[in-house]
Amino acid sequence: MKHPPAQRLVSLGWLWGLLPFVLLLAVYLVASQQRLADNPQDKLLPSFARMGEALQQAAIEPDRRTGERVLWTDTLASLKRLALGVGSAALFGLLAGLNMGLHSSVKRLFGPFLTVVSLIPPLAVLPVLFITLGVEEFSKVALIFLGVFPVIARDILLATEQIPRESLVKAATLGASSLTVTYRIVMPQILPRLIDAVRLALGGAWLFLIAAEAIASTEGLGYRIFLVRRYLAMDMILPYVAWITLMGFLFDFALRQWLRRGFRWYVGQGR
Repeated sequence: MKHPPAQRLVSLGWLWGLLPFVLLLAVYLVASQQRLADNPQDKLLPSFARMGEALQQAAIEPDRRTGERVLWTDTLASLKRLALGVGSAALFGLLAGLNMGLHSSVKRLFGPFLTVVSLIPPLAVLPVLFITLGVEEFSKVALIFLGVFPVIARDILLATEQIPRESLVKAATLGASSLTVTYRIVMPQILPRLIDAVRLALGGAWLFLIAAEAIASTEGLGYRIFLVRRYLAMDMILPYVAWITLMGFLFDFALRQWLRRGFRWYVGQGR
């Protein structure tokens, strides 16, 4: 049975998309085999078998000192910080962008401040956060918030300003209050844009999380990577990097599915 042309194109698209990954794996395998043939103790490019053993040790075998399975302990700690940082940034970014986009007085008051904050490199203020807030969880969450909030707020601001003013005037003419217009008419139209903004900000959020964990933490994915690097333990570092990448892909996929199923009208506009 012959497949329709559209299905064949989709299949070819998947194959073309997988090609770079296959080439990268092939290059790694060849380079790893060559280095291990010259030096079986080489740590720079470990074999897949060695990385599998290290990952199994981290995920299944309890740590001798703490009794914990470090992969899951690190993952839970990192995801908690990421959720708090990105979640709070999304909430406050939505409120800030929405109100600045609808109320010119709010934009005149907070717009310049938001612009200045968005120009500050978050990693540059990391020492300041650790000095003022301590090295506990709050400073790590604050770094993620500072890195993500301006991006989301400005994106929501631009999206709000693109809403036709005629619909807002009609709602006000029919007796809708300012709060009703903001949170019952405009905000539902902005929510899918918020999801898109969070998707774009997740990459930076991971960067800020790992940087904070690497400098001051006792658990977390970033902490573990920078802990084992002193031993040149690439067999542990590479699986951790792959694990972070997989989680990032899954988060992005989940958000895209949320958009497609919950906001079909938004996806149907070609976004």
